[in-house]
Amino acid sequence: MIDNAKIIRRLEKPKGRVDVVIDTDTYNEIDDQFALAYLIQSDEKLDLKAVYAAPFFNHHSESPEDGMERSYQEIFNCYKLMREERYNDVTFRGSTKFLTDEKTPVDSEAARDLVERSKNYNEENPLYVVGIAAATNLASAILLDPTIVDRIVILWLGGLSYDWHDNKSFNSGQDVAAARVLMDSGVPLVQFPGKNVISAFTTTGPELEYWLKGKNAFCDYMIEKTEEEARICYGGKVWSRAIWDVVPVAWLLDGEFMLDTLIKSPIMQYNDYYSFDPRRHFIKYVYRIERDNLMNDLFTKISKIPS
Repeated sequence: MIDNAKIIRRLEKPKGRVDVVIDTDTYNEIDDQFALAYLIQSDEKLDLKAVYAAPFFNHHSESPEDGMERSYQEIFNCYKLMREERYNDVTFRGSTKFLTDEKTPVDSEAARDLVERSKNYNEENPLYVVGIAAATNLASAILLDPTIVDRIVILWLGGLSYDWHDNKSFNSGQDVAAARVLMDSGVPLVQFPGKNVISAFTTTGPELEYWLKGKNAFCDYMIEKTEEEARICYGGKVWSRAIWDVVPVAWLLDGEFMLDTLIKSPIMQYNDYYSFDPRRHFIKYVYRIERDNLMNDLFTKISKIPS
C-alpha cells in the first residue's frame, strides 16, 4: 500500500543544499548540455554526486547503445569545455537497450551505482535524481532494488501535458515500460511534461549570441550547436529552440521559476496516450514555466564558467 501522506511530505521542495545525480542522453539534442552545465554551476544549492549516460535512438545515433555511448563521450566533452574534472570518476555508462517489459531491469553501471549510492540516504534525507532522458536507467534501478523508492526523489522530464491531444513524448515514448515503472512504483516523482508546458522554455539565436557569445568555450560551443540543431529541425532563418532539460534542475533551486501542483499519477499507455485513475498515488506536476526568470538565471550562471 503506497502511503500518500509520506509521498506528499517528500515532494516538498528541499531547503538547503542537497545531493543530486543526473541521468542524461547528452548527445541527443542540445538541452542536456545546458542542463548539465547549469547543475554544475548551481553548486551553492546542488551537490552533484554522479552523472549517468542514458540510451536514445534517433537521427543522432545508430541504436540505443550507440546513443548511450555518444552521450557518455559528450558528457566528457562538456567537462573539457568547462575545465571541469571533479566528476570524471563518477560518470557512468547506462543501459545499452530499452526495457522489454516492466519486470526485467537492464543491468548497467549507472543503474547499479544509483542503487548503491542511494543506500547512503533515507526518507528524511533523500538523494535527488534528475532524469532528462528515457527512464531506462532509473526504472532498472527500481527493479533491481524496489526499496530504493524510500531513499530517492525523481524529477523526470517525460510525457506531454495532460490536455495535449496525444502523449507522443520522446523520453516516455522511447521506453514506455520504463515510464510505467516510474509512474507505478510509488517513488516520489515530479513530472515535467513537454508540449504545452516545458516547451515554453525557448531561446533564439540572437538572444544566445547577445548574452553568451565570447563568454567562454562552453558558451560558444553551445551557440554553435543550438544553431546547427535549429537548422536541422526548422530550416528557416527565423527559429526558436526549446531547451527543455534545464527545467528539472531549476525545480531544486531557490527562485520563482515555475508552478506545480499535486495530482494523481497518470498511467502511461503503450498507444501514446494517458489513462487516469483517481485512486492512484500522488505525484507533483509542473504546469507553468516562468521563462524569463529561469533564462536569466541560466545565462548568468553559465556565462561565469571559466574562459
